[in-house]
Amino acid sequence: MDCRTGVTFKSVGIVADRMPVTKRRRFVHIHVAWMLAAALVLTLLESLTYELFFIVSLIGLLIAVELTAPFRVTPRWRRRLRWVVLLGLAGFGYILLQRLLALLPPEVF
Repeated sequence: MDCRTGVTFKSVGIVADRMPVTKRRRFVHIHVAWMLAAALVLTLLESLTYELFFIVSLIGLLIAVELTAPFRVTPRWRRRLRWVVLLGLAGFGYILLQRLLALLPPEVF
């Protein structure tokens, strides 16, 4: 019996054990579907590059994180997702810096 809620785990059954897995799986499905759709659309528009695919995939990751965000309890795998988002934002900053340096005249540096 859980002291905080007063619910016995036997009454909840196997559904309580599988709930985090199904939410994690839903998150993965959303993000993989976004990445496949992004690759298809960028290919059809003939503008598929690593940088553009990375940026569109990062946008999809941020959308999937927000769409599947829990209301009360944050599972452990969601807390680790912050580091993935931070790495993605660092990669985006690097791409942005590269593009900015390419636009500036060579006399600046």
